[in-house]
Amino acid sequence: MVETGIHFAQPAWLWGLLLPLPVALWLRHSRPRDANARLERYADPDLMPHLLRRHRPRPGLRGRRFAWWAVLWSLLSLAMAGPRWDYTDIRLFRPGSNLVVLLDISRSMETRDLAPDRMARARQEIADLLDEARGVRIGLVAFASVAHVVAPLTEDSDSIRRLLPALGPKLVHLTGSRLGVALQRAGQLLASQPPESGKAVLLITDGDFAEAGLDQAVARLVARGIHLHVLGVGTAAGAEVPGPDGEPLVGPDGQPVVSRLDEALLRHLAQRGEGLYQRADFRDDDTRAILERVRRERGATVLGQGRTRIWHERFYWLVGLALLLLAPLLRGRETA
Repeated sequence: MVETGIHFAQPAWLWGLLLPLPVALWLRHSRPRDANARLERYADPDLMPHLLRRHRPRPGLRGRRFAWWAVLWSLLSLAMAGPRWDYTDIRLFRPGSNLVVLLDISRSMETRDLAPDRMARARQEIADLLDEARGVRIGLVAFASVAHVVAPLTEDSDSIRRLLPALGPKLVHLTGSRLGVALQRAGQLLASQPPESGKAVLLITDGDFAEAGLDQAVARLVARGIHLHVLGVGTAAGAEVPGPDGEPLVGPDGQPVVSRLDEALLRHLAQRGEGLYQRADFRDDDTRAILERVRRERGATVLGQGRTRIWHERFYWLVGLALLLLAPLLRGRETA
């Protein structure tokens, strides 16, 4: 709803409009100072223009200067008062969904069964998620042997996007993946959100880990109203895992380590977490499906019947007029 009217953000500045009145009275009852008055007592007035560089002020110049100053002062006083000529009433909403992304950055995520590798595909999936995550707070936790909070829950998707290129296995000093610790950390982040808001976790991984107690860890999240969604990255055929030097990683048996997407495990975790499983691909349908599921769990809620009034500022019109009056002075011309 839009209404018209006049409103001032700082109405106290309107008192400044009264200042030209006492200035005008002072000018009326005072005589202008004439620096040549004492010289005229000793020199012929007809010779004064030839003796002095400055001529006597032109008649009416003092009044014109006052009028110019009064208009300029009035415009600036009105501008400082903050005129607002119309406004729009907007209902207050807040995001009702919170999603913590768990990104696997273990060594197996550098496997090149996807172009260019799994890690690059996972970062692209997060970027697609941020593009579509309107009304959803996103947090990011990177995990391998240890879970690190990269970004707390926030609506500022650009701050997370700037961090994505730095995420990868090069940040990991110890090998292995401990998903249980990452799930616990995600639960801690979501615990700080309002009870009525939706809470979910998105696990992005290839499933190349063997860890006991994952079912119990997922069940604890579900008991707290937190759903677990899973995005699988990789292929069933898999590929050799590159080592730090770029050569294939060799296992204890002397054979290259091959990592495969464990869809059976990931589907099981998503089922236990009452969530959705998707395999990552080059399209954004996978992330869009997960976000739709997250929003359905708990959508945006209205903050009661609250509304906020957004005023349309108009002070710049007055400032523009004042600058036009100042233009001759800035060009070095005498304002008359």
